[in-house]
Amino acid sequence: MRTRSFFSAHPARTVVLSFASVVVIGSVLLMLPLATEDGGAASPLTALFTSTSAVCVTGLAVVDTGRYWSGFGEGVILTLVQVGGFGIMTMASLLTLLVSKRLRLRMQLTAQAETRSLGIGDVRRVLLGVAGTTLMVELSVGAFLALRFRFGYENSVGDSAYLGFFHAVSAFNNAGFGLHADSLTRYAQDAWITLPIAVAVILGGIGFPVLLEILRHRNRARTTGRRNWTLHTKLTIITTLALLVIGTLLTGLLEWTNPATLGPHDVWGKLLNSFFHSAMSRTAGFNSLDVGAMHASTLLMTCMLMFVGGGSAGTAGGIKVTTFAVLAAAIVAEVRGEPNSVVLGRRLAPHALRQALTVALLGVGLVMTATLALLSLSDAPVDGILFEVVSAFATVGLSTGITADLPGTGQLILIALMFIGRIGPITLVSALALRERTRRYELPEERPVIG
Repeated sequence: MRTRSFFSAHPARTVVLSFASVVVIGSVLLMLPLATEDGGAASPLTALFTSTSAVCVTGLAVVDTGRYWSGFGEGVILTLVQVGGFGIMTMASLLTLLVSKRLRLRMQLTAQAETRSLGIGDVRRVLLGVAGTTLMVELSVGAFLALRFRFGYENSVGDSAYLGFFHAVSAFNNAGFGLHADSLTRYAQDAWITLPIAVAVILGGIGFPVLLEILRHRNRARTTGRRNWTLHTKLTIITTLALLVIGTLLTGLLEWTNPATLGPHDVWGKLLNSFFHSAMSRTAGFNSLDVGAMHASTLLMTCMLMFVGGGSAGTAGGIKVTTFAVLAAAIVAEVRGEPNSVVLGRRLAPHALRQALTVALLGVGLVMTATLALLSLSDAPVDGILFEVVSAFATVGLSTGITADLPGTGQLILIALMFIGRIGPITLVSALALRERTRRYELPEERPVIG
């Protein structure tokens, strides 16, 4: 099978149309009277917002999920989350394979290599790998949570299973949809609930290629004692761990004495909830603390974590940790006066830096434009508006509580942000990589004054 026949002539267009179609179908289903608890049809805007948030695995909501939607409506939302998460990981992984092979073939500079493409074996491996990983994590975390809900909170067997697997699917897909109006604040002191959810969020957020490589090299590491991970996997894991630690420390320091958040908890509770907030800020919308009661400094720090996001080809949003790591390496190289950016003993290709700059700057421009637009439409404070915009763009789902109070136009802006933030980075980077070409001549060099 040829690559072009699988992805069509425009892979990015296929991704956008596929997700847009699922959003429309989800919206229609959520507008049915049996989708709401009271039997009344949801408004088109509410249905569209919820469907987009579910398919783009964001978690922002304009209504209380557990109270507004019926069992059928919650089932539709959970299905959209699963389809969106699976589709995101699959499409991103396939595009990664397509891009990497295309670039590798161009470097070979042979006509035969130029005609080679992504084969059926690669596509099958990605599909089975994503499906198997998703099923394994969701079933494991769901079963653990169900047992905790059953024996720790004396819920019925049916309710425990439903709560456990709903939150497991939502967590692994980094959606952040919950069935409680207060999200997970009632479980703030229960590590048996928050830690499994955090683990599922982190696993879903680092990306399928990284998970696959870790599993593939596990047996080899046992026999040789060495882990021959690729640079992408190393960067993703190191940067993810570093941001988790930094987010935990900053959350604890900034909120330690806040009576509305960490203040009432003991030391263990403060550390647990600081870590949970750090993990959720990267990709998912669950919260064990009242986000609206956090200090402005904590909200700004959270915005930075949300903007970076998680790993590539996963369910996380943001500009991705590898983008952040590449930009950091470029800054270090420039400060040292080195001609090339070097990370972990490898020289970064120039096109990687250009792509990272493009994604980051376009993300900043989109966030600033949307923030200005919402400020003109709402009387909400600047920090709240900025937080909501970054949360939507990075498909995180954390909220200070102002989403439902925004006017219809403002909610439409958030809908566009969620869709662009979810689909945009994937399609943009793949399009940039696939369009890369070699210039057969060089123009005269001139250097403008910088700074």
